Amino acid sequence: MTRVFLIAYRELKSYFCSWMAYLVIGGFLAISGFIFFVIITGNHQASMRWSFHNMAVTLLFVCPILTMRLLAEERRSGTLEVLLTSPVTDAQVVLGKFLGAVGLLAVLVAATLHFPLILAQYGSPDPGPLFTGYLGLLLVGASFMAVGVLASSLTESQVVAGFLSFGGLLVLWIIGWAASQPGSAVGHVLEQLSLLNHFDDLAKGVIDSKDIVFYLSFMAVCLFGAVRALESRKWR
Repeated sequence: MTRVFLIAYRELKSYFCSWMAYLVIGGFLAISGFIFFVIITGNHQASMRWSFHNMAVTLLFVCPILTMRLLAEERRSGTLEVLLTSPVTDAQVVLGKFLGAVGLLAVLVAATLHFPLILAQYGSPDPGPLFTGYLGLLLVGASFMAVGVLASSLTESQVVAGFLSFGGLLVLWIIGWAASQPGSAVGHVLEQLSLLNHFDDLAKGVIDSKDIVFYLSFMAVCLFGAVRALESRKWR
């Protein structure tokens, strides 16, 4: 695990050694802050439920930008081969890259913690939904990052990786809407595959173990796919 954390630290540090982290954090805060202001002044309720939903939608655009270079750029430049010839496994590289991206996600989410403090000045928000909302935001954001890592492992082009990641996330976000017949078995399956549906309960303040298990399983499947994609290069 030491090697995994070293790779994660290296990746997180690389974000802050460039303009990317600061630009993304600034943009995320500006968009989230504006939406928070509009929602709070519009409905006059001490709740962040819809703010959480809109922050999740913002992450839908942000996460592909943050993850598209993780493996694609290293494959293009040849540095991935150097990294993989060191005493680390494919799984350690993928997990380390993923944890580095999740570290930046945690910084993004933590940067919005002043929103509940502002809310408390004008009302008495329930701490339960605030906790579950932020938990859901971390889980759905980490799932977005996992898709981005998978997309980045499939190509040497950052642009292609970004488009693959965003397209996949968009489908997984709205797939529940395709369940036009809620009572059907197909509709039920589509609803369970939707990232949005599992986020709804958490944003409302409800913790259901099936939602937690879904997000953790989803991340595991995506990371496993990324490991297999890296391993496949040995057979080319």
